[in-house]
Amino acid sequence: MSAPAQSLQAGDTARFLRAWLADPLAIAAVAPSGRTLARMMTAGIGPETGPVIELGPGTGVFTRALLSRRVAPDNLLLIERSPAFTLLLRERFPDLDIVCDFAQRLDDHARARLPDAPGAIVSGLPLLAMSRSDQREILNAAFSAMRSGGSFIQFTYGHVPPVDKGVARGLGLRFDCLGRTLRNLPPASVYSIRRIAT
Repeated sequence: MSAPAQSLQAGDTARFLRAWLADPLAIAAVAPSGRTLARMMTAGIGPETGPVIELGPGTGVFTRALLSRRVAPDNLLLIERSPAFTLLLRERFPDLDIVCDFAQRLDDHARARLPDAPGAIVSGLPLLAMSRSDQREILNAAFSAMRSGGSFIQFTYGHVPPVDKGVARGLGLRFDCLGRTLRNLPPASVYSIRRIAT
C-alpha cells in the first residue's frame, strides 16, 4: 500500500472512531469497512443494475467499489445521515449526488433524483442496532423505491440475518448469505435481502 493510501486509511479510521464515540448506536463500527467487504457487497452490481442507492456510505469505501463496477455517476445516489461524513463524501466524490438525510426518506429521494427505479440498494447502516420500527420503515421505503426483483445488500457483524425476524416476516423478506470475510474489522457477513413475490 502506498504512503498516501496508508494515510487516507489511517485518517478514515480516526474519523470513524470519533463518530463512534459521539454516537455509537448510529455508527456501530469503530473503523471503516475494508476493501474485501466492499468487493463482496458490490459483486453482483454493474451497469446492467441501473440506478443504485447507497445508504450510510460513511467515508466512501463501498462508493469506490460501486464506481469501479462501472455504475454510472448519474445512476448512483448516496444518502448519509452524518453531516461530517456528507461533507467528506462531497469532497471525495464531487460528481455524485449526495444527500444528508435519514434512510427512512430514501423513496422520496429516489423518485426525485434518479432517472429510474433502483435495481439495488447497498447498505452500510447498522440495521441490527436499530429499533424494529426503524428497520421496518427503512426496508419498506427501500422495497417501495426499488424495481421488482431488486436486492437490498446488507452486511452484519453477527451470525444471523441482519433484520429482526418479525420485521422480515411482516414485510415478506427472504435472506441469502452471499459470503463472509474475516478480512474486516470486525469480521462480517453479507446478505442479499429480497421481497418474496406474492
